[in-house]
Amino acid sequence: MTLPLALTMGEPAGIGGEIALQAWQRRGDGVPPFYVVDDPDRLAALARRLGWNVPVRILTAPEEAPGTFSEALPVLPIGGQPQAAPGRPDPADASLVIRSIDVAVADVQAGRAGAVVTNPINKDVLYRAGFRYPGHTEYLAELAGGGAVSVMMLASPQLRVVPVTIHLALRCAIAQLSSAAIVHAGRVTHAALLRDFGVAAPVIAVAGLNPHAGEAGGLGREDIDVVAPAIAALRAAGIDARGPLAADTMFHAAARRGYDAALRIESH
Repeated sequence: MTLPLALTMGEPAGIGGEIALQAWQRRGDGVPPFYVVDDPDRLAALARRLGWNVPVRILTAPEEAPGTFSEALPVLPIGGQPQAAPGRPDPADASLVIRSIDVAVADVQAGRAGAVVTNPINKDVLYRAGFRYPGHTEYLAELAGGGAVSVMMLASPQLRVVPVTIHLALRCAIAQLSSAAIVHAGRVTHAALLRDFGVAAPVIAVAGLNPHAGEAGGLGREDIDVVAPAIAALRAAGIDARGPLAADTMFHAAARRGYDAALRIESH
């Protein structure tokens, strides 16, 4: 990747600033060049308070970040000063938090950045300020053009998991679960494994909703009536989907070697 990553500010009362400063300090460990859409004075003051030697360099354009990154943390000014104290969020900062996301996404869409990396946000603070999206995922989907239902993947070197429903109360997640939603998540996951992770023949494990995947209907029929038909539809489309599997046994190390990603039925 030749373009820098755009790192959002996140909740200024949280750990986003520390994450940005520490990531820059590890730039020799394979961390690619990035810039932070944030308040430069806030990050500089935080570095001083922590006793970390992190010089801050103010950018006028994202294109300056790669040339600056080796010597200083590049920061694209957000155009405001957050009011929150550490551990004490302030709803007045909501507009800056959202603006940081907007700017980072716009930079990617304009070809000025290679990808967006989001620092954690405080959804409760944003809700109280009028934010109408359940979370990051839905807002990013809207900025990307809306339309299709967004899919979230939680990925690490050991495991990739895709929740079929996101940002819902558990009772609502169960009520809204459908075969169509599982098929959509499976199709998107399969395409991502091929395109983004270089998996030549993806295997997707589908967790059951009920304990022990329903025990053949003894613990609920959702896995028979909703999950199993979705798996059949995915397999009919040429996708190697397996399940429904008992969630209490499909995530240990030996089981994980049998698939490339898991679909988790309950809400994230």
